Amino acid sequence: MFKILLIDRCHFTRTGFEAWLNHSGLFPDDFVVTGLNNLILAREHLLQWKPTLVIADLYGFRHDIHHLHQLSSLLIASETVPFILLQSGEEQGMTEYLKQYPIWSSLVKRVDLEGLATAISDALTAYASVEIPKIAAPLLTRQEEKVLTLWMEGASNQKIASHLSINGKTVYTYKRNIRMKLHMDTRFSPFLSLQEV
Repeated sequence: MFKILLIDRCHFTRTGFEAWLNHSGLFPDDFVVTGLNNLILAREHLLQWKPTLVIADLYGFRHDIHHLHQLSSLLIASETVPFILLQSGEEQGMTEYLKQYPIWSSLVKRVDLEGLATAISDALTAYASVEIPKIAAPLLTRQEEKVLTLWMEGASNQKIASHLSINGKTVYTYKRNIRMKLHMDTRFSPFLSLQEV
């Protein structure tokens, strides 16, 4: 089973991409897709979850970083995992910086789905020679992802509990599990900017 990590600021891109992957029938095997809109969580997923393929729009995060070298902890994984950059824009400095990493493919978001499917299939086929686990589970459960999203939006435990129709103590338990899985040092970790980290 393949594990695909999708890093994109846009919620609609993440959900649409996941739906397309799950229903297109174009790919060689079963897979799990995890979409993230946070570079710190993306780095943790790369370290912990060990995806088979990473698809990222780093251009969408350019205002979150103060220097391009902050992307190095994420991009270093491109030496062992195929990276497909599906960029929403282009910036000369970023383009030059990305050339120092072995990026599998770099495409613009307006690429046709057939071209994107070909790039994904080629990357997955190349990775198929590596030992692939038969069962893959996302790092966070769907419910934990919902809690984390609301948490990062600044919702209180009570608001999260009411929104998800769960008990307030259950929210606390979900937050504790999220912190443990993502190796967060404090209960405020998801709110730290890249500069603070």
